[in-house]
Amino acid sequence: MLAEQRHQLILQVLRSGGTATVTDLAGRLEASAATVRRDLLKLEEDGLLTRVHGGAVIEEDPAPFTEAAEAQLDAKDAIAAKAATMIEDGQSVILDSGSTVYRLARRLHGRRITVITNNLAVYEELVPDENVELMLLGGMVIRDSRMLDGFMAEDNLRQVHADWFFMGACGVRAGAQVMDTTVAEVPARRAMIAASDKVALLVDDTKFPGTGMVKICDPEDLDVVVTNALSSTAAWTALEEAGVIVMRVSPVRA
Repeated sequence: MLAEQRHQLILQVLRSGGTATVTDLAGRLEASAATVRRDLLKLEEDGLLTRVHGGAVIEEDPAPFTEAAEAQLDAKDAIAAKAATMIEDGQSVILDSGSTVYRLARRLHGRRITVITNNLAVYEELVPDENVELMLLGGMVIRDSRMLDGFMAEDNLRQVHADWFFMGACGVRAGAQVMDTTVAEVPARRAMIAASDKVALLVDDTKFPGTGMVKICDPEDLDVVVTNALSSTAAWTALEEAGVIVMRVSPVRA
């Protein structure tokens, strides 16, 4: 099979499933693993996929922050209101780049807490409030996502400790793996998990299963999930088996 034919087949597999391993692709193409790795390297150089450990993914284009921030507002506000009650005065919290997490930030005015964030919308919301100690993580500005990211953000996170990390996600799979659509954002979120005593996932019902092909974490990395999703979702069983507290709020989508 010619290299160009292999490249087209690799892209077809990834577009249908989002991700694939080298072993799987080698079997489908009847080619060696070494050949597949060379193909993946070439396709990555052409900007057509992203290599990850053991395989490759095609990243989905996430909705811009301004668009995501206007969706599911009633659900996000109910989730944010519940999450705000979990924070005690004097605690430190990490808030990630999610739009539901931004709704939480709007409820933290006047609280004597420390907020650590890479979310520019959170920063702009809380910077006028002198009661809130505010730390903005460094990094490259990702304009569409209204966030800072990259190795500088990860380095900053190694120097801090938080009582809580409140995170969003693009999807929660049936096994309760928490997913993102963008490979580049995952390392910072994992560093946020490592820097925090407890982790709370804030997700509305559209995130079951949602989107995303890159795993942020497993259910064992979570302490709490706050959602308006119905308890019949397949992920709930996996969350409960992992000992995660699931807090269901209203409203729920009909």
